[in-house]
Amino acid sequence: MSNRFVGKLSNFGPLSANEQSTLISATSNARKVAPRKDLIREGDRPGPVFVILEGWACRYKILPNGSRQILAYLMPGDCCDLHVGLLAEMDHSIQTITAAVVATIDRLEMDAIMDRHKGVAKAMYIAQLVDEGTMRAWITSMGRRSSIERVAHLMCELYLRARNIGLDFEPYLALPLSQLMLADSLGMTPVHLNRVLKELRHEGAMDLQRGHLLITDPGKLVQIAGFDANYLHRRLRSAA
Repeated sequence: MSNRFVGKLSNFGPLSANEQSTLISATSNARKVAPRKDLIREGDRPGPVFVILEGWACRYKILPNGSRQILAYLMPGDCCDLHVGLLAEMDHSIQTITAAVVATIDRLEMDAIMDRHKGVAKAMYIAQLVDEGTMRAWITSMGRRSSIERVAHLMCELYLRARNIGLDFEPYLALPLSQLMLADSLGMTPVHLNRVLKELRHEGAMDLQRGHLLITDPGKLVQIAGFDANYLHRRLRSAA
């Protein structure tokens, strides 16, 4: 499916030809966005629903001391903040990581689409539930998983999410995330993260170099992470 947003929602339930056509039309205003550009900033009034059609983006917060916490990664097909329009202002920022293609759907139009098309509404709600499940998994990692478990868990998640939307390039997965970004999402320093990545490589579980992830032993990486893919509704497949 050429429209990744439609493709993602179709994974959560059947969409009629009319529903697919409606979503394609709603995202036809897509524009190219340069890397490291804020789509919306913390404190802004909520705007339209952002749909990432190509490229990667992230949610993040800047703390008073200037440090950054990355809250989520957005891949092609993901949309941002279905119901945030009910709030007075954004409580976090959204920024592109790579060059991206981003569409916007006006909130009134999105409401109308979901009112008229029950298949779209159901798929959107399931997508939101998956996002919330992912957030809970991140909270669990930050609170209870060790450093090596935390890194291994995130690598399993990103690899599986990418495979689900056809972004994998065997045997490597292009992962456009710097070690600084990964550290900011894992609550670690870049130096500590580098040590953990070396340990995972020494264990023969995975190797991350120059923006490419190679999972050399999926079973071992899953075991180290204690990874259960139930919150993503897919299972990690062997890279063989």
